[in-house]
Amino acid sequence: MRPIDVMWVCLGGGAGSLLRWQLGGFIDRAIPARFKFGTFLVNVTGAFAIAYLSAALALGWQQRHGDVVSSLVLTGFLGGYTTFSSMQLDTAQMAMEHRRGLAALYLVASVGVGLCAAAAGVALARA
Repeated sequence: MRPIDVMWVCLGGGAGSLLRWQLGGFIDRAIPARFKFGTFLVNVTGAFAIAYLSAALALGWQQRHGDVVSSLVLTGFLGGYTTFSSMQLDTAQMAMEHRRGLAALYLVASVGVGLCAAAAGVALARA
């Protein structure tokens, strides 16, 4: 790991996290619901973006280290933009509030729709 790569990851991660924070909050305020649409939409769009860019740049998972695009955009920005931990926390909170059906739906939809978005990103990049 080179110092320049650390810098790129930090810059991208900070920017991606700020966008997630702002966009997720905006979506949650715009769509007041018991379902956390902000986190859901951020993760789905992030899954699409990282899959699209990885396929467009012909990068396998082993190759996502060591250049500015990978460090700044894929690992940094999109890693900071998406949030697995918030999705898990949202699910746990719904379950603790006795909304177990909604929690299960949220978890399955987050993973399933995210996977479909990633597949669509790869397909679009290869088209």
